[in-house]
Parts: sequence; C-alpha cells; structure tokens
Amino acid sequence: MALGRLQTLRNIYRTVEIRDFSTLLASSRSNSKSISNVPHITLRCISSCMHKDHGGIPWTSGDKIMLRSTTTQEPISYGYMRSVTTKAKAPAQARQMGAVKVSMLSPGIIYEPYVPREKIPFWKRYFTRNGWKRTKEDLTSELKSAYAIAKLRKAGYSKQKFYTEAVSIYKEINTQMANGGKGTLRKLVTEHMYSALKNEIKQRESVWPTVYWELIEPIVKVRTLRARLIGVDRNDLSKVFIQLTLEFLAKQKFEAYDGKGAVVSGDRNKEVLVRDIWVFEKSLFHPGAYWRLCGRIKV
Repeated sequence: MALGRLQTLRNIYRTVEIRDFSTLLASSRSNSKSISNVPHITLRCISSCMHKDHGGIPWTSGDKIMLRSTTTQEPISYGYMRSVTTKAKAPAQARQMGAVKVSMLSPGIIYEPYVPREKIPFWKRYFTRNGWKRTKEDLTSELKSAYAIAKLRKAGYSKQKFYTEAVSIYKEINTQMANGGKGTLRKLVTEHMYSALKNEIKQRESVWPTVYWELIEPIVKVRTLRARLIGVDRNDLSKVFIQLTLEFLAKQKFEAYDGKGAVVSGDRNKEVLVRDIWVFEKSLFHPGAYWRLCGRIKV
C-alpha cells in the first residue's frame, strides 16, 4: 500500500515538472521573439549621404556602411555626464556584407531641458528645507555646465566664435523656414529636428503660403543658459556629444500673406522683440563635426 502511494506521488511530481518546464520554455521563446523584434535600424550608405542633394553629414568617410539606430535609448548617469546606449541588431544583409560601422549621428534627445526657475527670497533659500534643496539643485546644475564647458574648451571652444556661429545658424534657419527651404535646413539641424521643422513648414504653408521675415542686426542679446554632456560609449568617456542651450533676444520683422498676396498677419514695418531658447549640439569625437540645432524650448 505504502509503495503504491509513493509511486503515485512520484508520477504526479514528474508530470508537474514537465508541465512547468514546457511552460517556461514557451515563455522564453515568446520573450526571445519579442526582444528580437524591438530594434529598428535604418541602413544608409556613406556615398549617398555625402551627395549634395541628400544633405549628408561629413562625419565619416570611406566605403563602410553606417548604421543609424532608431531604437529606444537607455540613459545611464556618470555624475556630470549622461550616457546613452542603444540595443540594436544589424539586419542579415548588413551582417553578411562585412565592414560594418555603427555610428550615432545624434542622441536624438535633449538632456535635462532648461526650465526657467522662479527666484526665491534669501531667507527662504538658506533657512528652510526646500530652500536648501533648491540651492543644492542649482549648484549641481552649475557644476554640470562648468564641467561640460571645460571639456569643450579642450577641443578649442571659443565663446565669442560660437556665439557668432550660433547667431548665423539662428538667422539662416528662420530665413529658410520663411522661404520653405527644406534642403538647406537638413545641414543645419539634427535628423529629429529636421523632421519636426518640415512638418512646421507644411502646416504654415497650408495657412500662410508666403511669409516675410527679417532679423534686425546686431542681435540684442545672446547668453548660455545650460551646457550638458551626453556619452555614447561606456568604455570610452571621450565619445560624447555636447549640448549648449542659448537664449536669443532679437528684434524681428514679420508679415504673412494669403494665397492672393493680401496681408493677413504681422507688419513688416514694425520691429518686434522676440525671445527664443534654442539647444545646439555637436559631437566631440566625429571628425569635422559642427554645431547643429537639436531642439527648441518653449518660452
């Protein structure tokens, strides 16, 4: 009797083990399928990118293939620098061709976007818990900016030269936005920003087919609000992008016309003081990299 019961219990236990293992195997297979379907990689040839009509970015050269990952990015903090990694698997065709080079043209994000902060009284800043917390956050932000600028200076950064270039980019982008010059915009902005500006031009042209825009120079004011570093390689901290957030205060003229050429908005004879906050980005490890607009912050 006892031996029969023991044998029955053993058979039940083996059945449960088999079912658990088959369930675990099925779930692992489904998980592996879902993971393999996550990355999406766009394959672009360097030769086509370098063609003028395509507005390629001359950061790499040669006949190697460049992979631009569009997968979800995972931020990893390294104190004063943020690391962005991407999990991506090259397509079968690219793996068979060999000589494959993975390159990130832009992180595609604005790291710690600038947010204007209200001033707090002296007594509240230094004699309350919230005040001390705010002081610590402000100090940390300033240290991050100082660290990023120090690293940028090692690469030959000049504040005055950069401001001149930034104002030039600011003027050119606004001019091309008014004229609908999508081709020229490609070289002045990042890939993500280019897509956003194209949609803006399309929406604007559907309402105002023609607009007039003019920047009154010299510009009233330019200042740096924030500087941040974004790392892309855990094993090489020199591979970073830098983002500088600038505030522009400028006098502008604007006038919009309908399809018949009648004025529907603005006045080209009046100067308007406009405040814009733009984020510029540059790679510190791609040869020949230059400043591009990667985002705008609403004022």
